[in-house]
Amino acid sequence: MELRITEIFHSLQGEARSVGRPTVFVRLTGCPQRCVWCDTEYAFQGGQKWSLDDILETVDGYGAGYVTVTGGEPLAQPNCLPLLTLLCDRGYEVSLETGGAMDIAGVDERVSVVMDLKAPGSGEQHNNRLENIPLLRSNHQVKFVLADRRDYDWARFMLDQHQLARRVSDVLFSPVQGQLAPRDLADWIVRDRLSVRFQIQLHKLLWNDAQGR
Repeated sequence: MELRITEIFHSLQGEARSVGRPTVFVRLTGCPQRCVWCDTEYAFQGGQKWSLDDILETVDGYGAGYVTVTGGEPLAQPNCLPLLTLLCDRGYEVSLETGGAMDIAGVDERVSVVMDLKAPGSGEQHNNRLENIPLLRSNHQVKFVLADRRDYDWARFMLDQHQLARRVSDVLFSPVQGQLAPRDLADWIVRDRLSVRFQIQLHKLLWNDAQGR
Protein backbone atom coordinates (compact mmCIF):
# COMPACT_ATOMS: atom_id res chain seq x y z
CA MET A 1 0.00 0.00 0.00
CA GLU A 2 1.16 3.51 -0.81
CA LEU A 3 0.31 7.10 0.04
CA ARG A 4 1.21 10.29 -1.79
CA ILE A 5 3.22 12.38 0.69
CA THR A 6 4.15 16.05 0.50
CA GLU A 7 6.53 16.02 3.49
CA ILE A 8 7.42 14.31 6.75
CA PHE A 9 9.11 16.49 9.34
CA HIS A 10 9.73 16.96 13.05
CA SER A 11 8.68 20.18 14.77
CA LEU A 12 6.55 21.56 17.60
CA GLN A 13 2.81 21.10 17.40
CA GLY A 14 1.47 24.53 16.50
CA GLU A 15 -2.16 24.18 17.51
CA ALA A 16 -4.89 22.08 19.11
CA ARG A 17 -4.72 20.32 22.48
CA SER A 18 -1.09 19.25 22.08
CA VAL A 19 0.28 22.71 21.16
CA GLY A 20 3.99 23.06 21.89
CA ARG A 21 4.63 19.32 21.94
CA PRO A 22 7.44 17.82 19.81
CA THR A 23 5.64 16.07 16.97
CA VAL A 24 6.32 14.21 13.74
CA PHE A 25 4.07 15.53 10.98
CA VAL A 26 3.08 13.33 8.06
CA ARG A 27 1.58 15.65 5.44
CA LEU A 28 -0.43 13.88 2.75
CA THR A 29 -0.91 15.40 -0.70
CA GLY A 30 -4.25 16.48 -2.14
CA CYS A 31 -7.39 18.22 -0.88
CA PRO A 32 -10.90 18.52 -2.33
CA GLN A 33 -11.54 21.80 -0.49
CA ARG A 34 -10.31 25.30 -1.34
CA CYS A 35 -10.59 27.44 1.78
CA VAL A 36 -9.85 31.04 0.86
CA TRP A 37 -7.39 31.42 3.75
CA CYS A 38 -5.58 28.08 3.26
CA ASP A 39 -1.91 28.18 4.30
CA THR A 40 -0.89 24.79 2.84
CA GLU A 41 -1.73 25.17 -0.84
CA TYR A 42 1.62 23.61 -1.66
CA ALA A 43 0.13 20.28 -0.53
CA PHE A 44 -2.71 20.35 -3.08
CA GLN A 45 -0.66 18.51 -5.71
CA GLY A 46 2.70 16.93 -6.38
CA GLY A 47 4.27 14.93 -3.59
CA GLN A 48 5.86 11.50 -3.86
CA LYS A 49 4.46 8.01 -3.43
CA TRP A 50 5.68 6.32 -0.24
CA SER A 51 5.03 2.79 0.98
CA LEU A 52 3.53 2.48 4.44
CA ASP A 53 6.70 0.73 5.60
CA ASP A 54 8.88 3.64 4.46
CA ILE A 55 6.59 6.14 6.18
CA LEU A 56 6.75 4.20 9.45
CA GLU A 57 10.52 3.85 9.25
CA THR A 58 10.93 7.59 8.71
CA VAL A 59 8.59 8.43 11.59
CA ASP A 60 10.45 6.02 13.86
CA GLY A 61 13.72 7.72 13.03
CA TYR A 62 12.71 10.97 14.73
CA GLY A 63 12.23 9.32 18.12
CA ALA A 64 9.14 11.36 19.03
CA GLY A 65 6.12 9.95 20.81
CA TYR A 66 3.47 12.04 19.08
CA VAL A 67 2.48 11.91 15.39
CA THR A 68 0.08 14.16 13.48
CA VAL A 69 -1.25 13.05 10.11
CA THR A 70 -2.33 16.12 8.17
CA GLY A 71 -2.64 17.53 4.67
CA GLY A 72 -4.06 18.67 2.38
CA GLU A 73 -6.91 16.39 3.36
CA PRO A 74 -5.49 13.07 4.58
CA LEU A 75 -8.80 11.20 4.41
CA ALA A 76 -8.97 11.85 0.66
CA GLN A 77 -6.50 8.96 0.35
CA PRO A 78 -8.09 5.69 1.52
CA ASN A 79 -4.76 4.25 2.69
CA CYS A 80 -4.63 6.94 5.36
CA LEU A 81 -6.84 4.71 7.52
CA PRO A 82 -4.41 1.75 7.73
CA LEU A 83 -1.54 4.20 8.32
CA LEU A 84 -3.34 5.61 11.36
CA THR A 85 -3.92 2.13 12.76
CA LEU A 86 -0.30 1.08 12.21
CA LEU A 87 0.96 4.21 13.98
CA CYS A 88 -1.28 3.47 16.96
CA ASP A 89 -0.15 -0.16 16.99
CA ARG A 90 3.46 1.06 17.27
CA GLY A 91 2.60 2.91 20.46
CA TYR A 92 2.43 6.46 19.12
CA GLU A 93 -0.09 9.01 20.27
CA VAL A 94 -1.73 10.00 17.01
CA SER A 95 -3.86 12.90 15.88
CA LEU A 96 -5.54 13.38 12.51
CA GLU A 97 -6.22 16.86 11.12
CA THR A 98 -9.20 16.72 8.77
CA GLY A 99 -11.19 19.45 7.07
CA GLY A 100 -14.59 18.05 7.96
CA ALA A 101 -15.79 17.16 4.47
CA MET A 102 -14.79 13.47 4.58
CA ASP A 103 -16.33 10.59 6.53
CA ILE A 104 -14.48 9.94 9.84
CA ALA A 105 -16.34 6.68 10.61
CA GLY A 106 -13.39 4.47 9.66
CA VAL A 107 -10.77 6.26 11.75
CA ASP A 108 -9.19 4.10 14.45
CA GLU A 109 -10.84 4.94 17.78
CA ARG A 110 -7.41 5.49 19.38
CA VAL A 111 -6.75 8.48 17.11
CA SER A 112 -7.60 11.99 18.28
CA VAL A 113 -9.49 13.45 15.34
CA VAL A 114 -9.09 17.23 15.02
CA MET A 115 -12.00 18.10 12.74
CA ASP A 116 -12.68 21.48 11.20
CA LEU A 117 -16.13 22.91 10.86
CA LYS A 118 -15.76 25.43 8.05
CA ALA A 119 -17.26 28.85 8.80
CA PRO A 120 -18.87 31.01 6.09
CA GLY A 121 -15.70 33.05 5.57
CA SER A 122 -13.81 29.96 4.43
CA GLY A 123 -15.90 29.58 1.29
CA GLU A 124 -16.36 25.89 2.17
CA GLN A 125 -19.26 25.92 4.64
CA HIS A 126 -21.42 24.01 2.15
CA ASN A 127 -19.01 21.05 2.31
CA ASN A 128 -19.26 20.48 6.06
CA ARG A 129 -20.21 16.83 6.56
CA LEU A 130 -22.58 17.25 9.50
CA GLU A 131 -23.07 13.48 9.60
CA ASN A 132 -19.65 13.39 11.27
CA ILE A 133 -20.87 15.21 14.37
CA PRO A 134 -22.63 12.18 15.95
CA LEU A 135 -19.41 10.20 15.34
CA LEU A 136 -17.29 12.54 17.47
CA ARG A 137 -15.81 11.01 20.62
CA SER A 138 -14.48 12.33 23.90
CA ASN A 139 -10.87 12.13 22.66
CA HIS A 140 -11.66 14.20 19.54
CA GLN A 141 -11.38 17.95 18.96
CA VAL A 142 -13.36 20.39 16.81
CA LYS A 143 -11.68 23.42 15.26
CA PHE A 144 -13.20 26.66 13.97
CA VAL A 145 -10.98 29.02 11.98
CA LEU A 146 -12.69 32.42 12.03
CA ALA A 147 -12.21 35.38 9.70
CA ASP A 148 -14.68 37.90 11.15
CA ARG A 149 -17.60 38.51 13.49
CA ARG A 150 -20.02 36.70 11.18
CA ASP A 151 -17.86 33.57 11.41
CA TYR A 152 -17.73 33.88 15.19
CA ASP A 153 -21.50 34.17 15.51
CA TRP A 154 -21.93 31.13 13.25
CA ALA A 155 -19.45 29.14 15.34
CA ARG A 156 -21.32 30.08 18.52
CA PHE A 157 -24.54 28.79 16.95
CA MET A 158 -22.90 25.50 15.95
CA LEU A 159 -21.34 25.14 19.39
CA ASP A 160 -24.76 25.44 21.01
CA GLN A 161 -26.86 23.60 18.44
CA HIS A 162 -24.68 20.49 18.47
CA GLN A 163 -23.53 20.65 22.11
CA LEU A 164 -19.95 20.31 20.89
CA ALA A 165 -18.29 21.07 24.21
CA ARG A 166 -19.98 17.97 25.65
CA ARG A 167 -19.04 15.72 22.74
CA VAL A 168 -15.29 16.33 22.47
CA SER A 169 -12.34 17.12 24.69
CA ASP A 170 -11.71 20.58 23.18
CA VAL A 171 -13.45 23.04 20.90
CA LEU A 172 -10.83 25.30 19.33
CA PHE A 173 -11.41 28.86 18.11
CA SER A 174 -8.62 30.33 15.99
CA PRO A 175 -8.42 33.69 14.12
CA VAL A 176 -7.41 33.85 10.47
CA GLN A 177 -4.02 35.56 10.50
CA GLY A 178 -4.24 39.07 9.09
CA GLN A 179 -8.05 39.11 8.97
CA LEU A 180 -9.34 38.83 12.54
CA ALA A 181 -7.41 40.47 15.37
CA PRO A 182 -6.56 37.82 18.00
CA ARG A 183 -7.45 40.24 20.79
CA ASP A 184 -10.94 40.77 19.37
CA LEU A 185 -11.60 37.04 19.25
CA ALA A 186 -10.23 36.60 22.78
CA ASP A 187 -12.45 39.40 24.08
CA TRP A 188 -15.56 37.89 22.46
CA ILE A 189 -14.86 34.47 23.97
CA VAL A 190 -14.32 35.88 27.46
CA ARG A 191 -17.35 38.17 27.26
CA ASP A 192 -19.63 35.37 26.07
CA ARG A 193 -18.17 32.84 28.53
CA LEU A 194 -17.77 30.18 25.89
CA SER A 195 -16.49 26.71 26.74
CA VAL A 196 -13.81 26.79 24.05
CA ARG A 197 -10.03 26.96 23.81
CA PHE A 198 -8.64 30.09 22.14
CA GLN A 199 -5.55 29.42 20.06
CA ILE A 200 -3.05 31.22 17.87
CA GLN A 201 -0.98 29.02 15.59
CA LEU A 202 2.38 28.71 17.32
CA HIS A 203 4.30 27.76 14.18
CA LYS A 204 3.30 31.03 12.53
CA LEU A 205 4.62 33.03 15.46
CA LEU A 206 7.90 31.11 15.58
CA TRP A 207 8.65 30.41 11.91
CA ASN A 208 6.30 32.62 9.89
CA ASP A 209 4.62 29.69 8.13
CA ALA A 210 7.89 28.26 6.76
CA GLN A 211 7.32 24.93 5.03
CA GLY A 212 8.51 21.95 7.05
CA ARG A 213 8.45 23.83 10.37
